[in-house]
Amino acid sequence: MSEVAAPVVEPTPPTPRAPANEAVLRLALVGNPNTGKTTLFNALTGLRQRVGNFAGVTVERVEGFFRTTSGRRVSCLDLPGSYSLSASSPDEQIALEVLLGRARDGWRPDVIVVVADAAHLERNLFLASQVIELGVPVVIALNQMDAAEAKGISIDVPELIDALGVPVVPLVAKRGQGIDALGRACEIAVTLPAPSRRFTLAPAVTEALAPMVERLEANGLTTSAAELEALRLLSIQHLEPHVAEVPGLDEARRHAAVTLGQIGIAPQRLESDSRYGWIGEVVARAVTTKEQYGRSLSDRIDGVVLHRVLGPVLFIALMAIVFQSVFTWAAPMQDAIEGLIATLGTLVGAVLPEGDLRSLVVDGIFAGVGGVLVFLPQISILFLVIGILEDSGYMARAAFLMDRVMRRVGLHGRSFIPMLSGYACAVPGIMATRVIENRQDRLATIMVVPLMSCSARLPVYTLLIGTFVPASTLPLGFGLQGLTLLGMYLLGTLAALGVAAIFKRTLLKGPVRPMILELPAYRWPSVRTLGVTVWQRAMLFVRRAGTVIMALSIVLWAMATYPRTSVDPSEPEVVQAEQQLEGSALGQVGKLIEPLVRPLGYDWKIGVSIAASFAAREVFVSTMGTIYGVGSDEENVQALGDRLRAERNPETGEPVYTTLVALGLMVFYVFALMCMSTTAITVREAGGGKLGWSWAAIQFGYMLALAYGAAWLVYTVGRALGY
Repeated sequence: MSEVAAPVVEPTPPTPRAPANEAVLRLALVGNPNTGKTTLFNALTGLRQRVGNFAGVTVERVEGFFRTTSGRRVSCLDLPGSYSLSASSPDEQIALEVLLGRARDGWRPDVIVVVADAAHLERNLFLASQVIELGVPVVIALNQMDAAEAKGISIDVPELIDALGVPVVPLVAKRGQGIDALGRACEIAVTLPAPSRRFTLAPAVTEALAPMVERLEANGLTTSAAELEALRLLSIQHLEPHVAEVPGLDEARRHAAVTLGQIGIAPQRLESDSRYGWIGEVVARAVTTKEQYGRSLSDRIDGVVLHRVLGPVLFIALMAIVFQSVFTWAAPMQDAIEGLIATLGTLVGAVLPEGDLRSLVVDGIFAGVGGVLVFLPQISILFLVIGILEDSGYMARAAFLMDRVMRRVGLHGRSFIPMLSGYACAVPGIMATRVIENRQDRLATIMVVPLMSCSARLPVYTLLIGTFVPASTLPLGFGLQGLTLLGMYLLGTLAALGVAAIFKRTLLKGPVRPMILELPAYRWPSVRTLGVTVWQRAMLFVRRAGTVIMALSIVLWAMATYPRTSVDPSEPEVVQAEQQLEGSALGQVGKLIEPLVRPLGYDWKIGVSIAASFAAREVFVSTMGTIYGVGSDEENVQALGDRLRAERNPETGEPVYTTLVALGLMVFYVFALMCMSTTAITVREAGGGKLGWSWAAIQFGYMLALAYGAAWLVYTVGRALGY
């Protein structure tokens, strides 16, 4: 065992090999989380990026392009953050597949850039040491050199190059320092011999692993990569799909484990002991740390941020600011977008002749696109604020604070970030679940994110609260309307936690795993990185959500327009419009489902609006406006409210809409999943195919049942109490 614990360093200087051709250089960017990998990727590629999926899987693929100072074009693939090549999450599995040259689309890297945090070099060298053994040219990007210097850490770069046997480039990505040098190093790296393992194992260990290495080589791996895989596979419990079917590999692995155990070596610890033993020698040679007195700035800030009392208070205050900013700051931009869409619609409508084509373009397409784009400022602001919190280092602290609450309902602390994102839109919230490694925890979070009251529910809440909840002031200055709105958000949040607890104890049963989380140093966010990230996510939202909702808006327009109904020409236009809608396909759907919604206190008109809003929640207000002959824009909300208050049952003369009906309707919208984009993203993120559709069906079904049951309970109990 002593030979394993004290590996021998082989500082053999590399020798040049044949020059690389001038084709596009394929670069894979890998690194631990919080090393500034995304900042470096954005500094290299800027907006020259494209976002899609890796072939056959739901993990996002971000690829960008840039040119080196010599003019060579480089294709840069930003792989998901990984602590090692152990493939413990879908993201890490994809990273391993690409680095081994097994990506389904055939993408193979010519050079791998490992982004390492200079201030935490020892921890980052574990992944770097694995990548070096893949047999592909490697460059180490030594990022955040400024942070290391501030901590009194000095790194002897030439000594580090000699120890690792690969080019090492110091840089500060957020300032653009060292970017050009990194490009030149990549060009040089492909002309050098492929790197290999820099330490040796005991002869007995090498002999025990030999059968595994032989089988992996027969499966297409190079000798270096096969030696890496053999060592790595001993540390995991179950073989991954890409190696599980290799003939004789599992048997050879079990035999190796028994052999190592007989000579006093723990197979699961062999890789970590070997690598960290070598890494310790490398750090001792290349890194010098000046002794610092007193607590660092990050430690002093954490004394407040992570305090048992002050920490949660600060967290709640920050979340209140985030929550308020999503709605307050976005208002001017939303008004501008609404005005622009209305102006364009008017201009186009003036050119087209009056008729169905004009109605389709103006009322269908323009209204549909506007209904999506109006929420773009909120999405952008949310990503901006969350990006600031993440890049500054605070979001990791927030996840740490929330871990205690999440664990009580069976969720992981990382579930907090996707659930927070759900307040703006469930689509990016569900996408954010990729940070959760365990599949059961990830699925449980996906199942409950839509219960967080998103911005699309606001028009419904605003209309009903403004119309039926009195604007009275309670003690301590609280307004009844404001408290009602707050109650809707709290109701959804508490329901999400409760449903998550049920899922984790039934369909997604499993132990609550401890959260191991690295707390990065506090730092100023990169303006460039924030800008690129917000732009990228905003355009992704427009492409994914916009096309779906626009298509559904056209379908709804057609259902409200056809079949044509005979109307009384002597009646006012408002009455004629109501007669047309009642006889249309949409009106017939409302009449059909009226017996289902009657127990909730709703009539067919509310039924029509609910049916329409299953495409998107915000459609409820516009549909109600169409039914009652008023628009859905802000200036006509008051007119719509007056019409709702004045509506009477023709048989009994009683008001159709009461405070109780409005409260039950809001509760219905708190729980019901009325967003086709959310369903589509759930299918994709839950695994796609039949599996993804199964989880989406469960999500839709339980939320609809919860919405109906809660609304019925509110109406029934309210009636029993005399309301």
